[in-house]
Amino acid sequence: MKIFSKIFLGVTFALILIACSDEQDFNQIDDLNIIPTAEASLVFVEIPEDFINDSGVPDFYTQTFNFGAFEEQFFAENVLDGVISYEVENTTSKPLDVTIEFLDAAGNVLDTERFTIDEAPTAVLQREITYGTPTGRDISIITSTSAIRLTGINLGDNTSVSGIPEPVVLLRSSAMFRIRLK
Repeated sequence: MKIFSKIFLGVTFALILIACSDEQDFNQIDDLNIIPTAEASLVFVEIPEDFINDSGVPDFYTQTFNFGAFEEQFFAENVLDGVISYEVENTTSKPLDVTIEFLDAAGNVLDTERFTIDEAPTAVLQREITYGTPTGRDISIITSTSAIRLTGINLGDNTSVSGIPEPVVLLRSSAMFRIRLK
């Protein structure tokens, strides 16, 4: 009986080795594509109507934000495409012109988005700009951006006051990019 159980165990073990052994392919990692989508806020600015009135000049706001995130080597080498979304809301009594410029390290303008918005009441302006796709803008605009300049111009007067409580101009922007990790 002991011989029979040893033979049985030996045959079973041999069958398991034959049945479960497959040649391993360790090169499968080369075929793997990992492309997540990363989303982040870019710029959020809120300017009250009092600030616009007190400025006394048409170009009431100019600010340059250092923004080196797009230039980071990992991002710049691996970004495939993406979308930047903008929302501009104006509850002031003034028609406004809002300009967003992407600048390279030397201060050269790479790309511009301009919004002309009427005085309140008005709808929120929304716009999406695509980069890196056949129908979008060149992705090198994004990978070369080191600063973002925002300019606000008052196309109206400096005395009127909106009937809406706490009138402001709001700019919100966010970005969503596909990045190849592998």
